[in-house]
Amino acid sequence: MTDTATFAGLDPITLGDLLRVAGSPRFDRWEDQVRRTGGCADPIHLRGWVLHKDKTTSQTLHRYSTEGEPGGRLRVACGNRRASRCPSCAWTYAGDTYHLIRAGLAGDDRRDIPSTVRDHPRVFATLTAPSFGAVHNRPDRGVCRCGTRHAADDPALGTALDPRRYDYAGAVLFNNHAGQLWQRFTNRLRREIAARAGITQRELKECARLSYGKVAEFQKRGAVHFHAVIRLDGPEGPETPPPSWATVSLLTGAIRAAAAHSYTSVSVPAAAEEPARTFRWGTQLDVRPVKAFEDGSEITEQAVASYVAKYATKAAENTGNLDRRIGELSELDRHDVPDHTRRLVTACKLLDPLYPDRRLWAWAHMLGFRGHFSSKSRRYSTTLGALRQARADYRTAQERAALGLDHIEPDTVLVLADWQYAGHGHTPGESALAASIARDLQLNRETAREALRDQLAQEGAAA
Repeated sequence: MTDTATFAGLDPITLGDLLRVAGSPRFDRWEDQVRRTGGCADPIHLRGWVLHKDKTTSQTLHRYSTEGEPGGRLRVACGNRRASRCPSCAWTYAGDTYHLIRAGLAGDDRRDIPSTVRDHPRVFATLTAPSFGAVHNRPDRGVCRCGTRHAADDPALGTALDPRRYDYAGAVLFNNHAGQLWQRFTNRLRREIAARAGITQRELKECARLSYGKVAEFQKRGAVHFHAVIRLDGPEGPETPPPSWATVSLLTGAIRAAAAHSYTSVSVPAAAEEPARTFRWGTQLDVRPVKAFEDGSEITEQAVASYVAKYATKAAENTGNLDRRIGELSELDRHDVPDHTRRLVTACKLLDPLYPDRRLWAWAHMLGFRGHFSSKSRRYSTTLGALRQARADYRTAQERAALGLDHIEPDTVLVLADWQYAGHGHTPGESALAASIARDLQLNRETAREALRDQLAQEGAAA
C-alpha cells in the first residue's frame, strides 16, 4: 500500500472510508483487482462465473466465481477515452492511438504494414476554424489588442474581446458542421491531386489512394480544428508504392488548394433571426512534411504520433466546460464554467429548436461538435479494434498459463460464462486509493521507459 503521507489533506469522511477499505480482510484482493484495471477511476462491477471444460471428457479444468471476491464483484476497466474522466483508461487509449498513427508513418510488420510506407509522400496538416470575432491572444510581436501582454496561462486567452460582438451562434454551428466540412475537404483533395497529376478521378483510383488519420482539438476560444496525417499510397494502400508523380510538394499544393476552394464549404440555412451562413476553413493552414528521423525538425514520426495521441484523450474540458452531457443551464453555475464557454453553451441551447436535426443541446458539452474526435481512412493503418484484440489475446495467453491450461489446445476447451452488471465506480476512500495505485503504475512505466531509452542510447554509442 502507498505511504500514508500520500493521503494527507483528505477530508475526514474520505479518510475514514479509506481506512475502512485498507483494513478490510480482502483488501489485498481488492488492490489486485484495481491494479489489473490500471487504477481505473470508474471501474465496471460484474457478478458471475466462468467455467473451462474439456470438450472431449467434460472434465472441469477450471472454475471461477465472483462469490469469493471483495463485495462479491469483479472490477474491470471502464475504457473511457477522456483523461478528465479516467486518466488510466485514457492513457491506454492514447497508447493505442499512438501506435495506430505511428504504424501509418513508420510501418508495423505485426499489422502487415511495410516499413516502405516511409517512402510515401506524407504531411502533417492543421486546418483551423475561421474567425468569429476578436479574442485575447499572444501575438508573436507586440501585445494583445486589449493592450496586455498575456502570460501563457492567462485564463483570458481565447475569450472574446467584446462578447457583445462575438458570433457565438456561428462558433457552435461551425463546430456542429465541422465533420461535414472535413468530408468536403477530402473529396475536393482527391480532385486537386488528380488535376495536378493530369489524370481523371477515375484514373486516380486505379493508381493511387489517399489515406489519413486525424484528431480534433478545441482551441481556447472553443472552436474545433483538425490535425491530420495525410499520405499518398498506391492503389491498394500502404502495401503498394505510389505513382512516380506523387510527391510531398504535389500533396502540399493540393491540400492548400482544397482547403481554400469554394466547394470546400458547408451552407447552413437561415432560421428565425439567425442569418444563412456558409462555413469554410480559417486562413491559418499549416502543412509540413513528416520526417522519418531526427534531423533538427520537430515534425518527426514519433512527434506527430505523440501529438495526435495527446489530443485523442481530450475534448472541450480545456475551455472550462463540463465533460458530460448537460441537463440544465444551471449546472454551469454550480461548476463555475467561464463566461466565454457559458455563452457558447447557451448558444447551443437557444439554437437547438431552430435546427432540431443538428441536436445542438445534446452536444452542448462539446460546444456543438458531434463528429468523431479521432478517425482515420480505411487503409491508413491498423485499427483500434485490432490493437485491443491483440492486448486481449495476450492477456488470455497469460491467464491460460497461470491456470495451467497453456499446454491444452484452445479448440479443445469449452468456455461457459454468465456475467451480470452490478454497478460501477468507487467509494470516496476507494477513489483515493485507486488514484494512488494509478500514480504508482504510471511512475513505474516512466521509469521503465527511461531505462530503456538509456539502454538504447548506450548501445548506440557503443556501436
